[in-house]
Amino acid sequence: MKALKATVLVAALVAAVGIFAVISKSADAAGPDRELRASTPTPTPAPVVTATATATATATPTPTPNPDDDIIRVEAELVNLNVRVVDRNNRTINDVPEKDFKIFEDGVPQTIDFFSRSEVPTNYALVLDNSGSMRAQLDKVIEAGKILIDKNKPEDETEIVRFIGRDKITIEQPFTTNKADLQDSLDNLFIEGGQTAIIDAVYLAVENVDKYQESKKMEDRRRRAIVLVTDGEDRDSYYNEKQLTDLLRESEVQIYVVGFLGDLSKEGGIIRKSPQEKAKAFLQRIADESGGKTYFPADVSELPDIAKQISGELRTQYSIGYIPTNDRKDGKFRSIKVVVADGPNGQKRIPVTRAGRTADNENGPPSLAKPSNTTNLPKN
Repeated sequence: MKALKATVLVAALVAAVGIFAVISKSADAAGPDRELRASTPTPTPAPVVTATATATATATPTPTPNPDDDIIRVEAELVNLNVRVVDRNNRTINDVPEKDFKIFEDGVPQTIDFFSRSEVPTNYALVLDNSGSMRAQLDKVIEAGKILIDKNKPEDETEIVRFIGRDKITIEQPFTTNKADLQDSLDNLFIEGGQTAIIDAVYLAVENVDKYQESKKMEDRRRRAIVLVTDGEDRDSYYNEKQLTDLLRESEVQIYVVGFLGDLSKEGGIIRKSPQEKAKAFLQRIADESGGKTYFPADVSELPDIAKQISGELRTQYSIGYIPTNDRKDGKFRSIKVVVADGPNGQKRIPVTRAGRTADNENGPPSLAKPSNTTNLPKN
């Protein structure tokens, strides 16, 4: 019995030793790695970011960004205004500082982002009525046109547009800086019978002037204008005045009008305006809408002086730009008002510019997209 107990005891001891050896061997195999991870963690490599990479929980924390380093992509259209400033006697004032100007759009103050008193190149069209009613004035009109062209600066470009009826509106000389070519074109003008289409001629000329050398870059800025010479009575236009007004609100073209109204009837009624009154009111409206000016000479002998005045008006304006606070593309009209503070000794300074603008319409008809004018600005 004692021998059996001893045998069992020895067997149990041998088994225990064997189990201990197995456990020890297993511990020897696994122990070093476990202890290394616990005492000295292996650094997790920073994830490699690719186009399709997804952040993981083991990613190294990203440093808090500095707001000053952020970049904002701004896509906005600068509204450009050509502003004349005159006194009570309609004399030009050329020394108004930027701080004295205020711009309002639909009554809301706007921040001036661009301001310049320097001369910029001018693109303008001479739009000349060659209908029978202008027969007596044509020679003086040609002379005045030559005076205006002679005042052109080297980078100014002019085109000559001749019109009678809606079917006879022609570019006699495309835009050019060559004064000799322009003057030769004026010499070749002649009177022709037809029903005058003033609105059509102005509409097509505005489109042409607005699109020529079109650019939204500030360094490419050009002043754009039309000098219209006519007797003011429209008889056969395809377009109507509202369509012309809508176009003017979408463009930066100013209209300067020389109207010979003396041959139109002054007879009207208590309610009905005379043909002369209607023609004058129409020409005044389109000039005012565009920020231009009207001249109604009593005699053709006044034309040379008028030509000099128009040349001066085109080159003594303030260029002002702002990014509108209302950037909705709803196709609606925005009224524009420019206010200028009184000058020294209470001098009244009167700004003259276009009456407003029509916003782009994102739901309008499709059109060929213009290059995006995108500016990277540091965030404030």
